[in-house]
Amino acid sequence: MRPEFPSRVRRARRLLTLAGALSLAAAAACRGDDERAGTIGDAGGTLIVVMPAEPGTLFPPQVTGTQGGAVISALFDKLADIGPALETYGDAGFQPRLARTWQWAPDSLSIAFTLDSAAHWHDGAPLRAADVAYTFRVYTNDSVGADAKSLLANIDSVTAPDARTAVFWFKRRTPQQFYDATYPMYILPAHLLDTMPIAQVGRAAFARKPVGTGRFRFVRWDAGQRIEVVADTTNAAGRAKLDRIIWSIAPDFGAATVKLFAGEADLLEQVRTENLAQLTQTPSLRLVVNPALSYNYLGFNQRNPVDTATPHPVFGDSLVRRALSMAVDRERLVRNVLDSLGTVALAPAPRALIPDTTAIKPLRYDPAVARALLDSAGWRDSDNDGVRDRNGVPLAFDISVPNSSPTRQRFAVLLQEQFKAIGVKATPVLLDVNAFFERGARLDFDASIGGWASYPGLVGIRQTWMSNGESNELRYRSRAFDVLADSALSTFDRSLSRQLWGRAFQQIINDAPAIWLYEQRAPVALHTRFVVPPLRADGWWHGLADWSVDPAQRIDRDRIGLTAPGGAR
Repeated sequence: MRPEFPSRVRRARRLLTLAGALSLAAAAACRGDDERAGTIGDAGGTLIVVMPAEPGTLFPPQVTGTQGGAVISALFDKLADIGPALETYGDAGFQPRLARTWQWAPDSLSIAFTLDSAAHWHDGAPLRAADVAYTFRVYTNDSVGADAKSLLANIDSVTAPDARTAVFWFKRRTPQQFYDATYPMYILPAHLLDTMPIAQVGRAAFARKPVGTGRFRFVRWDAGQRIEVVADTTNAAGRAKLDRIIWSIAPDFGAATVKLFAGEADLLEQVRTENLAQLTQTPSLRLVVNPALSYNYLGFNQRNPVDTATPHPVFGDSLVRRALSMAVDRERLVRNVLDSLGTVALAPAPRALIPDTTAIKPLRYDPAVARALLDSAGWRDSDNDGVRDRNGVPLAFDISVPNSSPTRQRFAVLLQEQFKAIGVKATPVLLDVNAFFERGARLDFDASIGGWASYPGLVGIRQTWMSNGESNELRYRSRAFDVLADSALSTFDRSLSRQLWGRAFQQIINDAPAIWLYEQRAPVALHTRFVVPPLRADGWWHGLADWSVDPAQRIDRDRIGLTAPGGAR
């Protein structure tokens, strides 16, 4: 799992033999792409990112997880991008992208965006306002199941009065109107997609061969091996500083780590504690602070996997959920698994976004109270086998865990031990990452260790925890929480919003639809030759087009800019 890092001599030998290792077929396949993009190497180099799981799609509305998110952010663009401060109130700090200017209506119930006349799709077609209106229709269509659909609920419609003007019409005034219109949606090419029913778009060839307006354009996706993009030399926003980015796909995190330390990758997201010592002893790599807005939890499915119209036979009872929460020593778990790279999560939001952490009180660790709660709910060990039961049914459930995360796997084993201490049988079930998401979407699970990379400003709460949120995978339902969270997001009074968030978070903590486990400090391992701006908390990949290579550390592979299938360089 942690091989010795190869010597500089061995690495140099691999680089010198790169040209011979590349197949003629691979070179020929890329030659046409290079000619269309311009001369490879003029601007500066190839970045190879190793990912421990393959994305299921590159169709933006259906992309989940950081693997696909990083790729589509390079290929597609938004009307405007949020500023480094991630301020969601009004339009302060937002930077023009596909829209060069915008105009608010006097009543603030509409915003007219004027598109950049030079913006075009990677196939050469010009960007049109019709693309923006089409994008809104796709993201809000029920058949698509867009991850961000609930974030667009306040937008009534999008119109295109002329080819360069897209107008967003809102149902009510809120502090996040501009954010709603710009942040959740990557603009899609209507001229390529609107000839087919919207329900079929996500299954079309476009999902594996996307055409965007971003500063990188798609080259290839070799299933199970790599995804490759190249700088778009005629982009209206300017050519990217890097020539090429390759996402090298590994079957799991262990294999991804091997690739990093073998010199076969330049970047690995979320370095683990056990790899820190080796990384600090590797001169060619460095840690880059990644202030990720993420949190992880053990979630309890509120619906019965056998009959989703009925409550879950175990987790439908809030007493059971509270008992399980109070049986877990989260401080000890986090120290055991993450050491200094983690902290206990407080609520369904990272600490950095919670307006007042002192206003909420987590359920305390108290196994004695946990046992008493289970007793009162009718779960007792009637046959002295160490497992509680009720009406002959044991108190047992599975914990779904994605195989791409060793951290979640370790938490699952420790949770199993702590639940056993109160007479509960929990069994970790390791799943391929795509199967993990698919089973979650079908509600085909008991409990799962999940995590969210939060949207700025707590607006993602609508999507992940409010009753009608598209990503409310646990089917948590609480009118009280919905009202408090919606009011906190809707008021222009920041002091009142702060108070409402405190009450909302306390409500969901008391309801215990999940055990808030940990926030992970996830530094990025990066080759020292890359010069990067400060990483953004909403995704390390934002601004990839402005990454560059230190000229003093340029090496031959930058001029070649290619890898053979499987990652040879």
